[in-house]
Amino acid sequence: MPSYKQLTAQLEKLHKEVAAAREKEVAQAIAEIKEKIAEFEITAEELGFSGRAAPAARKKALPPRYRNPKTGETWSGRGRAPGWLDGKNRERFLIGE
Repeated sequence: MPSYKQLTAQLEKLHKEVAAAREKEVAQAIAEIKEKIAEFEITAEELGFSGRAAPAARKKALPPRYRNPKTGETWSGRGRAPGWLDGKNRERFLIGE
């Protein structure tokens, strides 16, 4: 039965062989794809690539629910509560509809 060192050496050798085989096959696939693109004059748009990334959807800012009457600071009620609201009754600071 092979020792642990022998098995790890075999495993390392196999990892290298797998990486080399993948690299070779990827290069072949890319060459074939480029050949087909040139043969049929396919554009990036036809493949679904617009040339620029779609803008990430931004979350809409929530309207403020609480207001500090002394400073006018507001808080939407999401995330960490501001210091001016710590330990106080939040109902007193609610903004009316």
